Amino acid sequence: MIQYLGRYKIIKEIGHGAMGVVYEAKDPLIDRIVAIKTINFQDLKSEEKQEYEARFYLEARSAGRLSHPNIVTIHDLGDSDGITFIAMELMEGRELQNLLPEGKCLPVKEVLNIMIQVATGLAYAHEHGIVHRDIKPSNIMVLKSGQVKIADFGIARMDSWRLDTQGGKLLGSPLYMSPEQVSSSPIDHRSDIFSFGTMLYRMLAGRMPFWGNNTHAIIYQIMNEEPQKANSLNPEVPYELDSIVIKCLSKDPKDRYQSALDLADDLRSCHTKLLRADLDPEKIQLVSNTPNKMRILKLAGILVLTIVLFEMVEEFFLG
Repeated sequence: MIQYLGRYKIIKEIGHGAMGVVYEAKDPLIDRIVAIKTINFQDLKSEEKQEYEARFYLEARSAGRLSHPNIVTIHDLGDSDGITFIAMELMEGRELQNLLPEGKCLPVKEVLNIMIQVATGLAYAHEHGIVHRDIKPSNIMVLKSGQVKIADFGIARMDSWRLDTQGGKLLGSPLYMSPEQVSSSPIDHRSDIFSFGTMLYRMLAGRMPFWGNNTHAIIYQIMNEEPQKANSLNPEVPYELDSIVIKCLSKDPKDRYQSALDLADDLRSCHTKLLRADLDPEKIQLVSNTPNKMRILKLAGILVLTIVLFEMVEEFFLG
């Protein structure tokens, strides 16, 4: 294992991917422990090297402009003996994907706590002209404190920059991609909102809204199919929250939330109503099975009234 990257003293390896390694390291100048993310360009062809290098530097430049509690903080960018790296805050927590067991849902209030923070972070990034383009559970960090941070702006885009995605090349995770991404159409912040909706659906329903045995099948569903409603798979999902999911997953960007700030506001409203319902469930009927409960109560009332009337009639004729 290497000992230094620039001025940073490597402590240990904490992650490894196809394109690079993540280390825990120490910055001796300010006595701070950081995470160092490297990327390996050596095994790439010349054109691929240029593309990935551009994407890597874009991550540092775009994310480095952002300072928000729900976005991973970037401290530094450097190059050491041909190894390009980014120094960022070291976080104690887990990726959201590790909190999502196969086929299982998360409790609705926990989902809202997480996703309100994600929407708030996205709103800040969008306000600064930055689109993430790869919102998915592996890019969301849930810290031990409960704080949530968006990581990896590796294929983010600033308004002043364009990365060529023509020729069928797809950037991002197919399962969480928007219709614009899979069709190589122009992309803006509303693409992140679609990906957000896909992630929200997965957390609430226990499965992906769009699925297939291969990439083409997934793309077809993203472009043409409407997913089954989340509350039909999980009766704990409030109708109001299901409506939020549906709006996020609209095929046409114009039909989605036009800002992540509005999305965050609606999620907070839903969360507040759920908390009030816990305190006074008789006054606030929010969960999806409320209509069934109301029908049962009405039928019970009718039955009681029928019995009373029957007894009155019987007493009148027999008395």
